[in-house]
Amino acid sequence: MARQIPLDSAGRADDPERDRARDDGTHEIAPDLAYRRLAIVNVVFVGAPGAGDRTGSDRPNSDRQWVLIDAGVMGTAGLIAKAAAERFGPDSRPAAIVMTHGHFDHVGALEELAERWDAPVYAHGLEHPYLDGSASYPPPDPSVGGGLMSLMAPLYPRGPVNVGGRLRRLPEDGSVPGMPGWRWLATPGHSPGHVSFWRAADRSLIAGDAFITTRQESAYAVAVQDPEMHGPPMYYTTDWQKARDSVVLLAGLEPDLVVTGHGPAMRGSGMRTALHELARDFDRIAVPDHGTYVDAPARAEDGSAYRPP
Repeated sequence: MARQIPLDSAGRADDPERDRARDDGTHEIAPDLAYRRLAIVNVVFVGAPGAGDRTGSDRPNSDRQWVLIDAGVMGTAGLIAKAAAERFGPDSRPAAIVMTHGHFDHVGALEELAERWDAPVYAHGLEHPYLDGSASYPPPDPSVGGGLMSLMAPLYPRGPVNVGGRLRRLPEDGSVPGMPGWRWLATPGHSPGHVSFWRAADRSLIAGDAFITTRQESAYAVAVQDPEMHGPPMYYTTDWQKARDSVVLLAGLEPDLVVTGHGPAMRGSGMRTALHELARDFDRIAVPDHGTYVDAPARAEDGSAYRPP
């Protein structure tokens, strides 16, 4: 039976008092890094507060000063835009929207925001079929995880969305458009083209769903947000071997600060110890005892990860 690793709440990276004083709807975890929780998922803002939009409507996106990572669930475009306006300035637009992956809870407001901001969308090439209207994800597996979120998984949208006219591949050199100092890392397993983002200067990691810090299968855990080190959400992970390799890669970076797609941002030695334990004992801690994709992964290599829309 899979189990998870409790995390000490003292290792949370956000500061509720500072967030209340700032009152921009986000949790700030570094001077140029903040996230907002939207129902069951987090979106991340990269850029200094007050960065504004130096471009005007007829200037290149390359002069814009911040980036949105992921785009939440359906119906949250207004909340994301409001948080961006309060953090970066009225009418401020991102240099890009950058995707960790294309599951429904990360792309819900993507089409609306990309159009509103006239912003390019960057993702790994293996994720493009889910973002250009050409393929859907394999069905989720409601038999794993043992919680309400897992049981409801067959009702979740499998896509695709279509931002094909704005969609771009992440650069082959590992750089991230609009995010100087950051690198993207291929961290597949939860999805074929899942990526994470790493800044070596301060050992900050944006992990997406490669691992998370709450038990996403449980509606109660999602509501309470007690921090715990957790593998990728079970019901949507389609290649457990690659998911294990991705966690091993990220643990090896020795991050000091992590923000994930689900759960509170965490920092410090306790977080790192838990991440190393997850990497070391991934099969025992994170992998279900049984399930659709435990013995028969869905992969890009044989086309099984892509289904007709």
